[in-house]
Amino acid sequence: MEGEVRPRERLLMDGPQALSNAELLALIIGSGPRGSTAIEVGGRLLDLVSSNLDSLGRIPTEAYMEIAGVGTAKAVQLSAALELGRRRHRSVERTQSSAFIRASSDVHRRFVLRLTDLQHEEFWIILLRRSNEIIAELMISRGGLTGTVADPKIIFGKALAFRAAAIVAVHNHPSGNIQPSQSDRMLTKNLQEAGVILDCPLLDHIIVSRERYFSFADQGEL
Repeated sequence: MEGEVRPRERLLMDGPQALSNAELLALIIGSGPRGSTAIEVGGRLLDLVSSNLDSLGRIPTEAYMEIAGVGTAKAVQLSAALELGRRRHRSVERTQSSAFIRASSDVHRRFVLRLTDLQHEEFWIILLRRSNEIIAELMISRGGLTGTVADPKIIFGKALAFRAAAIVAVHNHPSGNIQPSQSDRMLTKNLQEAGVILDCPLLDHIIVSRERYFSFADQGEL
């Protein structure tokens, strides 16, 4: 429409907060296909997820290409922009949260954004000092949809190398089901036994999902 201020100019004048979600997406997309504007394409992307930006950030990159006007390059740009937003939020969470692990909820808070959008399993350990201050957070393995392999020898090799006094194990279930599998229970038992021998106890093993989590310690299984 003639005289209408485009999203780019509006952002420069009023800041990004003044733009709608469709307009912000339009700036990432750049241009629409023949007969459509970038804002209309942004609106269709939002329609794909019922205007839920969190859901938009969780779908696979190739799903964006279901929308006319979004090819590989634009889908990759969208995915990258949404990932940056997720990382910014995660860095704020880390800054605001304590560097100490005092409860299972602290672990969930640190890992929920990192793990719950993944389509594969990842197994992490948190290495702690005697005061439960965090020394490091290390990814041990990455797997498929149904599992990942975590070797106790590797886990405690890392713990000993960092001179950790204790560890917490963390992994996700892409299905969203937080109940531990038999292999989860066996691994937890093996880590617990090895930790006793090496004087580096396993304090907890937590299975993370978006809204909930399972803590072996909270459930009395450690």
